[in-house]
Amino acid sequence: MDDVRSRPIVIAGAGIAGLTAAIAFAERGFAVQVYEQAPQIEAFGAGLQLSPNATHILRQFDVLPGLLATAVQPRAVELKDAATLRKLATVPLGETAERRWNAPYLVVHRADLQSALLATTSRNDRIQLNTGARITGVKRRTDGIVASVDMNGQNLSVGTAMLIGADGVWSVVRKSVRTTDGSRFTGELAWRTTIALEDHAGKLFSAVGRSDCVTTFLHDRFHLVAYPVSKGARINLVAFTKGEQIAESWSGNADLATLKRAMRSTSRGLVDLVDASGPWTAWPLHSVDPHGAWTAPNIALIGDAAHAMTPFAAQGAAMAIEDAALLVEFVAAGDNPTASLAQWEQQRKVRVSKVVRRGALNHLAWHAAGPVALARNLFLKLRSPESLATDLDWLYGWKLPSTKSTRLG
Repeated sequence: MDDVRSRPIVIAGAGIAGLTAAIAFAERGFAVQVYEQAPQIEAFGAGLQLSPNATHILRQFDVLPGLLATAVQPRAVELKDAATLRKLATVPLGETAERRWNAPYLVVHRADLQSALLATTSRNDRIQLNTGARITGVKRRTDGIVASVDMNGQNLSVGTAMLIGADGVWSVVRKSVRTTDGSRFTGELAWRTTIALEDHAGKLFSAVGRSDCVTTFLHDRFHLVAYPVSKGARINLVAFTKGEQIAESWSGNADLATLKRAMRSTSRGLVDLVDASGPWTAWPLHSVDPHGAWTAPNIALIGDAAHAMTPFAAQGAAMAIEDAALLVEFVAAGDNPTASLAQWEQQRKVRVSKVVRRGALNHLAWHAAGPVALARNLFLKLRSPESLATDLDWLYGWKLPSTKSTRLG
Protein backbone atom coordinates (compact mmCIF):
# COMPACT_ATOMS: atom_id res chain seq x y z
CA MET A 1 0.00 0.00 0.00
CA ASP A 2 2.98 2.37 0.35
CA ASP A 3 3.23 2.58 -3.46
CA VAL A 4 -0.44 3.48 -3.87
CA ARG A 5 -0.32 6.08 -1.10
CA SER A 6 2.98 7.57 -2.25
CA ARG A 7 1.23 9.79 -4.80
CA PRO A 8 -2.33 11.08 -5.09
CA ILE A 9 -4.95 8.83 -6.64
CA VAL A 10 -5.97 10.36 -9.98
CA ILE A 11 -9.66 10.33 -10.91
CA ALA A 12 -10.86 11.25 -14.40
CA GLY A 13 -14.30 12.86 -14.18
CA ALA A 14 -16.21 14.74 -11.48
CA GLY A 15 -19.64 13.25 -11.99
CA ILE A 16 -21.47 11.09 -9.47
CA ALA A 17 -19.00 8.18 -9.75
CA GLY A 18 -15.87 10.33 -9.65
CA LEU A 19 -16.89 12.51 -6.73
CA THR A 20 -18.10 9.52 -4.71
CA ALA A 21 -14.77 7.80 -5.33
CA ALA A 22 -12.87 10.93 -4.29
CA ILE A 23 -14.81 11.15 -1.04
CA ALA A 24 -14.37 7.45 -0.33
CA PHE A 25 -10.60 7.50 -0.96
CA ALA A 26 -10.16 10.64 1.14
CA GLU A 27 -12.12 9.05 4.00
CA ARG A 28 -9.55 6.22 3.92
CA GLY A 29 -6.64 8.67 4.11
CA PHE A 30 -5.66 8.80 0.43
CA ALA A 31 -4.76 12.04 -1.30
CA VAL A 32 -6.87 12.51 -4.45
CA GLN A 33 -6.59 14.59 -7.59
CA VAL A 34 -9.79 14.87 -9.65
CA TYR A 35 -9.61 16.10 -13.25
CA GLU A 36 -12.85 17.34 -14.82
CA GLN A 37 -12.91 18.57 -18.41
CA ALA A 38 -15.75 21.06 -17.89
CA PRO A 39 -14.52 24.57 -16.99
CA GLN A 40 -17.03 24.57 -14.16
CA ILE A 41 -19.09 21.73 -12.79
CA GLU A 42 -22.69 22.03 -13.86
CA ALA A 43 -25.06 19.08 -13.56
CA PHE A 44 -26.87 18.24 -16.77
CA GLY A 45 -30.04 16.23 -16.95
CA ALA A 46 -33.07 16.29 -14.77
CA GLY A 47 -34.18 13.95 -12.02
CA LEU A 48 -32.82 10.65 -10.80
CA GLN A 49 -33.84 7.98 -8.33
CA LEU A 50 -31.64 6.96 -5.40
CA SER A 51 -32.64 3.65 -3.86
CA PRO A 52 -31.57 2.58 -0.35
CA ASN A 53 -28.53 0.67 -1.61
CA ALA A 54 -27.13 4.08 -2.67
CA THR A 55 -28.43 6.33 0.10
CA HIS A 56 -26.91 4.20 2.85
CA ILE A 57 -23.49 4.89 1.26
CA LEU A 58 -24.24 8.60 0.94
CA ARG A 59 -25.20 8.62 4.61
CA GLN A 60 -21.95 6.87 5.54
CA PHE A 61 -19.97 9.59 3.71
CA ASP A 62 -22.04 12.40 5.27
CA VAL A 63 -23.48 13.44 1.90
CA LEU A 64 -27.07 12.57 2.77
CA PRO A 65 -27.81 15.45 5.19
CA GLY A 66 -27.11 18.03 2.50
CA LEU A 67 -29.19 16.13 -0.02
CA LEU A 68 -32.26 15.75 2.21
CA ALA A 69 -32.84 19.51 2.08
CA THR A 70 -34.11 19.23 -1.51
CA ALA A 71 -34.81 15.52 -2.05
CA VAL A 72 -38.25 13.93 -1.89
CA GLN A 73 -39.03 10.61 -0.22
CA PRO A 74 -41.86 9.21 -2.39
CA ARG A 75 -44.71 7.32 -0.79
CA ALA A 76 -44.72 4.50 -3.36
CA VAL A 77 -43.99 3.36 -6.89
CA GLU A 78 -47.18 3.00 -8.91
CA LEU A 79 -47.52 1.24 -12.27
CA LYS A 80 -50.39 2.44 -14.44
CA ASP A 81 -51.81 1.52 -17.83
CA ALA A 82 -51.07 4.50 -20.10
CA ALA A 83 -54.26 3.98 -22.11
CA THR A 84 -56.77 3.64 -19.26
CA LEU A 85 -54.80 5.13 -16.32
CA ARG A 86 -55.82 2.06 -14.34
CA LYS A 87 -53.43 1.27 -11.50
CA LEU A 88 -51.71 -2.08 -12.05
CA ALA A 89 -49.39 -2.36 -9.06
CA THR A 90 -47.97 -0.53 -6.06
CA VAL A 91 -44.61 -0.94 -4.33
CA PRO A 92 -44.57 0.83 -0.94
CA LEU A 93 -41.69 3.22 -0.27
CA GLY A 94 -41.54 6.13 2.18
CA GLU A 95 -41.20 5.03 5.80
CA THR A 96 -41.86 1.43 4.74
CA ALA A 97 -38.74 1.46 2.56
CA GLU A 98 -36.63 3.00 5.31
CA ARG A 99 -37.73 0.35 7.80
CA ARG A 100 -37.30 -2.51 5.34
CA TRP A 101 -33.97 -1.52 3.77
CA ASN A 102 -32.57 0.71 6.55
CA ALA A 103 -32.07 3.74 4.31
CA PRO A 104 -34.42 6.10 2.46
CA TYR A 105 -35.58 5.85 -1.13
CA LEU A 106 -35.16 9.35 -2.62
CA VAL A 107 -35.93 11.16 -5.85
CA VAL A 108 -33.77 14.20 -6.54
CA HIS A 109 -32.67 16.58 -9.22
CA ARG A 110 -29.25 15.57 -10.52
CA ALA A 111 -27.95 19.07 -9.80
CA ASP A 112 -28.88 18.70 -6.13
CA LEU A 113 -26.95 15.42 -5.81
CA GLN A 114 -23.98 16.98 -7.60
CA SER A 115 -24.08 19.96 -5.23
CA ALA A 116 -24.21 17.72 -2.15
CA LEU A 117 -21.23 15.69 -3.37
CA LEU A 118 -19.26 18.84 -4.19
CA ALA A 119 -20.00 20.30 -0.76
CA THR A 120 -18.60 17.16 0.85
CA THR A 121 -15.44 17.19 -1.29
CA SER A 122 -14.84 20.86 -0.48
CA ARG A 123 -14.71 20.01 3.23
CA ASN A 124 -11.90 17.47 2.76
CA ASP A 125 -8.36 18.80 2.35
CA ARG A 126 -7.20 15.52 0.83
CA ILE A 127 -9.23 16.18 -2.34
CA GLN A 128 -8.06 18.58 -5.04
CA LEU A 129 -10.57 19.26 -7.82
CA ASN A 130 -9.21 20.56 -11.13
CA THR A 131 -11.69 21.88 -13.69
CA GLY A 132 -11.04 22.65 -17.34
CA ALA A 133 -8.74 19.60 -17.20
CA ARG A 134 -9.22 16.85 -19.77
CA ILE A 135 -7.26 13.60 -19.65
CA THR A 136 -6.22 12.99 -23.26
CA GLY A 137 -4.06 9.88 -22.93
CA VAL A 138 -2.70 7.28 -20.55
CA LYS A 139 0.71 5.59 -20.48
CA ARG A 140 1.79 2.77 -18.21
CA ARG A 141 5.30 2.76 -16.72
CA THR A 142 7.10 0.49 -14.32
CA ASP A 143 6.43 2.91 -11.45
CA GLY A 144 2.75 3.45 -12.22
CA ILE A 145 0.62 5.48 -14.61
CA VAL A 146 1.23 8.78 -16.40
CA ALA A 147 -1.85 10.64 -17.57
CA SER A 148 -1.61 13.35 -20.22
CA VAL A 149 -3.81 16.27 -19.17
CA ASP A 150 -4.91 19.32 -21.14
CA MET A 151 -5.60 21.80 -18.35
CA ASN A 152 -7.00 25.04 -19.70
CA GLY A 153 -4.75 24.78 -22.76
CA GLN A 154 -1.63 23.73 -20.86
CA ASN A 155 -0.31 20.21 -21.47
CA LEU A 156 0.66 18.37 -18.29
CA SER A 157 1.95 14.91 -17.41
CA VAL A 158 0.52 13.63 -14.15
CA GLY A 159 2.00 10.58 -12.49
CA THR A 160 0.03 8.30 -10.17
CA ALA A 161 0.08 4.82 -8.75
CA MET A 162 -3.64 4.41 -9.54
CA LEU A 163 -5.94 5.95 -12.13
CA ILE A 164 -9.73 5.75 -11.81
CA GLY A 165 -11.73 6.25 -14.99
CA ALA A 166 -15.01 7.88 -14.01
CA ASP A 167 -15.24 9.73 -17.31
CA GLY A 168 -18.55 8.40 -18.48
CA VAL A 169 -19.95 6.77 -21.59
CA TRP A 170 -17.31 8.23 -23.92
CA SER A 171 -14.45 7.41 -21.56
CA VAL A 172 -10.89 8.15 -22.63
CA VAL A 173 -9.50 5.99 -19.82
CA ARG A 174 -11.50 2.99 -21.08
CA LYS A 175 -9.29 2.91 -24.18
CA SER A 176 -6.38 1.92 -21.91
CA VAL A 177 -8.38 -1.00 -20.47
CA ARG A 178 -10.23 -2.37 -23.51
CA THR A 179 -9.43 -1.40 -27.06
CA THR A 180 -12.44 -2.57 -29.08
CA ASP A 181 -15.43 -2.30 -26.78
CA GLY A 182 -16.83 1.22 -26.60
CA SER A 183 -20.33 2.53 -26.06
CA ARG A 184 -23.23 1.77 -28.36
CA PHE A 185 -26.52 3.48 -29.10
CA THR A 186 -29.38 1.29 -27.85
CA GLY A 187 -31.93 2.45 -30.41
CA GLU A 188 -33.99 4.31 -27.82
CA LEU A 189 -34.44 7.92 -26.79
CA ALA A 190 -35.28 9.45 -23.43
CA TRP A 191 -37.49 12.54 -23.57
CA ARG A 192 -37.02 14.70 -20.48
CA THR A 193 -38.51 17.78 -18.94
CA THR A 194 -39.60 19.10 -15.55
CA ILE A 195 -42.79 21.00 -14.76
CA ALA A 196 -43.88 23.15 -11.86
CA LEU A 197 -46.81 21.69 -9.93
CA GLU A 198 -48.42 25.10 -9.67
CA ASP A 199 -48.40 25.66 -13.45
CA HIS A 200 -50.98 24.51 -16.00
CA ALA A 201 -48.93 21.41 -16.84
CA GLY A 202 -48.70 20.60 -13.14
CA LYS A 203 -52.47 20.69 -12.81
CA LEU A 204 -52.77 18.37 -15.83
CA PHE A 205 -50.36 15.98 -14.14
CA SER A 206 -52.44 15.98 -10.96
CA ALA A 207 -55.32 14.61 -13.04
CA VAL A 208 -53.32 11.50 -14.09
CA GLY A 209 -50.84 10.86 -11.28
CA ARG A 210 -49.88 11.56 -7.67
CA SER A 211 -47.26 14.14 -6.78
CA ASP A 212 -46.00 12.03 -3.86
CA CYS A 213 -45.22 8.88 -5.89
CA VAL A 214 -42.98 7.55 -8.61
CA THR A 215 -45.48 6.73 -11.36
CA THR A 216 -44.69 4.66 -14.46
CA PHE A 217 -47.25 4.68 -17.26
CA LEU A 218 -46.98 1.51 -19.37
CA HIS A 219 -47.63 1.23 -23.11
CA ASP A 220 -46.39 -1.07 -25.86
CA ARG A 221 -44.67 1.78 -27.77
CA PHE A 222 -43.40 3.93 -24.90
CA HIS A 223 -43.40 4.34 -21.16
CA LEU A 224 -43.42 7.53 -19.10
CA VAL A 225 -41.97 7.94 -15.60
CA ALA A 226 -42.97 10.84 -13.35
CA TYR A 227 -41.80 11.78 -9.86
CA PRO A 228 -41.36 14.87 -7.67
CA VAL A 229 -38.08 16.76 -7.31
CA SER A 230 -36.93 20.08 -5.78
CA LYS A 231 -38.71 19.64 -2.43
CA GLY A 232 -41.81 18.48 -4.30
CA ALA A 233 -42.31 21.77 -6.14
CA ARG A 234 -41.61 20.23 -9.55
CA ILE A 235 -42.37 16.97 -11.35
CA ASN A 236 -39.68 15.25 -13.39
CA LEU A 237 -41.05 13.65 -16.56
CA VAL A 238 -39.11 11.20 -18.71
CA ALA A 239 -40.57 9.17 -21.57
CA PHE A 240 -38.81 6.40 -23.49
CA THR A 241 -39.38 5.51 -27.14
CA LYS A 242 -37.54 3.91 -30.01
CA GLY A 243 -35.64 6.50 -32.03
CA GLU A 244 -32.63 7.39 -34.12
CA GLN A 245 -29.18 8.40 -32.97
CA ILE A 246 -28.84 12.17 -32.48
CA ALA A 247 -25.11 12.76 -31.93
CA GLU A 248 -22.32 11.65 -29.63
CA SER A 249 -23.60 13.91 -26.92
CA TRP A 250 -26.07 13.58 -24.14
CA SER A 251 -28.94 15.67 -25.39
CA GLY A 252 -30.44 17.77 -28.14
CA ASN A 253 -33.48 19.88 -28.86
CA ALA A 254 -36.45 17.59 -29.16
CA ASP A 255 -38.89 17.28 -32.04
CA LEU A 256 -41.83 15.71 -30.26
CA ALA A 257 -43.16 14.02 -33.42
CA THR A 258 -41.55 10.69 -32.51
CA LEU A 259 -42.93 10.76 -28.98
CA LYS A 260 -46.40 11.85 -30.14
CA ARG A 261 -46.54 9.00 -32.69
CA ALA A 262 -45.66 6.52 -29.95
CA MET A 263 -48.47 7.91 -27.79
CA ARG A 264 -51.30 7.01 -30.14
CA SER A 265 -54.06 5.13 -28.32
CA THR A 266 -52.94 6.74 -25.07
CA SER A 267 -55.05 8.42 -22.41
CA ARG A 268 -56.12 11.90 -23.47
CA GLY A 269 -54.88 13.15 -20.12
CA LEU A 270 -51.32 11.97 -20.81
CA VAL A 271 -51.34 13.45 -24.31
CA ASP A 272 -52.50 16.79 -22.93
CA LEU A 273 -49.78 16.63 -20.27
CA VAL A 274 -47.03 16.08 -22.85
CA ASP A 275 -48.41 18.88 -25.05
CA ALA A 276 -48.50 21.34 -22.16
CA SER A 277 -45.06 20.43 -20.79
CA GLY A 278 -41.65 21.41 -21.99
CA PRO A 279 -39.33 22.37 -23.39
CA TRP A 280 -38.45 18.70 -23.92
CA THR A 281 -34.92 17.44 -24.44
CA ALA A 282 -34.18 14.20 -26.31
CA TRP A 283 -31.39 12.02 -24.92
CA PRO A 284 -30.05 9.07 -26.94
CA LEU A 285 -29.55 6.10 -24.62
CA HIS A 286 -26.10 4.54 -24.77
CA SER A 287 -24.80 1.44 -23.05
CA VAL A 288 -21.40 -0.10 -22.40
CA ASP A 289 -21.07 -3.89 -22.28
CA PRO A 290 -20.61 -4.82 -18.61
CA HIS A 291 -18.79 -8.03 -19.58
CA GLY A 292 -15.78 -6.21 -21.01
CA ALA A 293 -12.71 -5.49 -18.88
CA TRP A 294 -13.06 -2.91 -16.12
CA THR A 295 -9.49 -3.02 -14.85
CA ALA A 296 -5.89 -3.19 -15.99
CA PRO A 297 -2.78 -2.92 -13.81
CA ASN A 298 -3.24 0.25 -11.71
CA ILE A 299 -6.35 1.37 -13.65
CA ALA A 300 -10.05 0.88 -12.86
CA LEU A 301 -13.24 1.99 -14.61
CA ILE A 302 -16.32 2.83 -12.56
CA GLY A 303 -19.87 3.88 -13.31
CA ASP A 304 -20.82 4.55 -16.92
CA ALA A 305 -17.22 4.21 -18.08
CA ALA A 306 -17.37 0.54 -17.08
CA HIS A 307 -21.00 -0.42 -17.63
CA ALA A 308 -23.34 2.37 -18.78
CA MET A 309 -26.80 0.85 -18.57
CA THR A 310 -30.29 1.72 -19.73
CA PRO A 311 -32.32 3.38 -16.96
CA PHE A 312 -35.11 0.81 -16.76
CA ALA A 313 -34.08 -0.41 -13.30
CA ALA A 314 -33.37 3.19 -12.16
CA GLN A 315 -29.93 2.06 -10.95
CA GLY A 316 -27.37 4.00 -12.98
CA ALA A 317 -26.47 6.43 -10.20
CA ALA A 318 -26.75 3.76 -7.51
CA MET A 319 -24.37 1.38 -9.32
CA ALA A 320 -21.84 4.20 -9.77
CA ILE A 321 -21.99 4.97 -6.05
CA GLU A 322 -21.66 1.29 -5.14
CA ASP A 323 -18.72 0.86 -7.56
CA ALA A 324 -16.80 3.73 -6.02
CA ALA A 325 -17.39 2.83 -2.40
CA LEU A 326 -16.55 -0.86 -2.79
CA LEU A 327 -13.50 -0.16 -4.95
CA VAL A 328 -11.94 1.88 -2.17
CA GLU A 329 -12.63 -0.90 0.34
CA PHE A 330 -10.66 -3.35 -1.80
CA VAL A 331 -7.77 -0.96 -2.45
CA ALA A 332 -7.49 0.08 1.19
CA ALA A 333 -7.57 -3.51 2.44
CA GLY A 334 -5.06 -5.02 0.00
CA ASP A 335 -1.30 -4.91 -0.43
CA ASN A 336 -1.30 -5.70 -4.16
CA PRO A 337 -3.18 -3.00 -6.11
CA THR A 338 -3.52 -5.02 -9.29
CA ALA A 339 -4.91 -8.02 -7.42
CA SER A 340 -7.25 -5.79 -5.40
CA LEU A 341 -8.67 -4.23 -8.57
CA ALA A 342 -9.16 -7.64 -10.18
CA GLN A 343 -10.99 -8.98 -7.12
CA TRP A 344 -13.21 -5.89 -6.99
CA GLU A 345 -14.04 -6.30 -10.68
CA GLN A 346 -14.92 -9.96 -10.20
CA GLN A 347 -17.32 -9.18 -7.38
CA ARG A 348 -18.93 -6.13 -8.97
CA LYS A 349 -19.57 -7.77 -12.33
CA VAL A 350 -21.86 -10.35 -10.76
CA ARG A 351 -24.11 -7.72 -9.21
CA VAL A 352 -24.05 -5.22 -12.08
CA SER A 353 -24.89 -7.94 -14.61
CA LYS A 354 -27.89 -8.93 -12.50
CA VAL A 355 -29.05 -5.30 -12.39
CA VAL A 356 -28.71 -5.01 -16.19
CA ARG A 357 -30.85 -8.14 -16.59
CA ARG A 358 -33.47 -6.68 -14.24
CA GLY A 359 -33.60 -3.52 -16.35
CA ALA A 360 -34.09 -5.58 -19.51
CA LEU A 361 -36.91 -7.51 -17.83
CA ASN A 362 -38.61 -4.28 -16.74
CA HIS A 363 -38.41 -2.92 -20.27
CA LEU A 364 -39.92 -6.10 -21.71
CA ALA A 365 -42.76 -6.04 -19.20
CA TRP A 366 -43.50 -2.34 -19.49
CA HIS A 367 -43.69 -2.46 -23.30
CA ALA A 368 -45.71 -5.65 -23.51
CA ALA A 369 -48.63 -5.78 -25.96
CA GLY A 370 -51.69 -7.96 -26.57
CA PRO A 371 -51.86 -11.27 -24.67
CA VAL A 372 -48.47 -10.67 -23.05
CA ALA A 373 -49.75 -7.39 -21.58
CA LEU A 374 -52.87 -9.15 -20.32
CA ALA A 375 -50.73 -11.81 -18.66
CA ARG A 376 -48.53 -9.10 -17.12
CA ASN A 377 -51.55 -7.29 -15.73
CA LEU A 378 -52.95 -10.49 -14.25
CA PHE A 379 -49.61 -11.33 -12.68
CA LEU A 380 -49.37 -7.87 -11.10
CA LYS A 381 -52.96 -8.05 -9.89
CA LEU A 382 -52.19 -11.25 -8.01
CA ARG A 383 -49.08 -9.83 -6.32
CA SER A 384 -49.41 -7.90 -3.08
CA PRO A 385 -47.40 -4.72 -2.47
CA GLU A 386 -45.45 -6.65 0.18
CA SER A 387 -44.48 -9.41 -2.26
CA LEU A 388 -43.37 -6.88 -4.88
CA ALA A 389 -41.16 -5.22 -2.26
CA THR A 390 -39.71 -8.62 -1.34
CA ASP A 391 -38.64 -9.08 -4.96
CA LEU A 392 -36.42 -6.00 -4.54
CA ASP A 393 -34.68 -7.02 -1.32
CA TRP A 394 -31.59 -8.26 -3.21
CA LEU A 395 -31.29 -4.88 -4.93
CA TYR A 396 -32.34 -2.25 -2.41
CA GLY A 397 -31.15 -4.14 0.64
CA TRP A 398 -27.51 -4.30 -0.47
CA LYS A 399 -25.05 -2.83 2.03
CA LEU A 400 -21.40 -1.95 1.69
CA PRO A 401 -19.65 -5.01 3.12
CA SER A 402 -17.07 -4.77 5.83
CA THR A 403 -13.45 -4.92 4.67
CA LYS A 404 -13.07 -8.53 5.75
CA SER A 405 -16.10 -9.74 3.82
CA THR A 406 -15.07 -7.97 0.61
CA ARG A 407 -11.94 -10.05 0.25
CA LEU A 408 -12.35 -13.08 -1.97
CA GLY A 409 -10.85 -16.49 -1.32
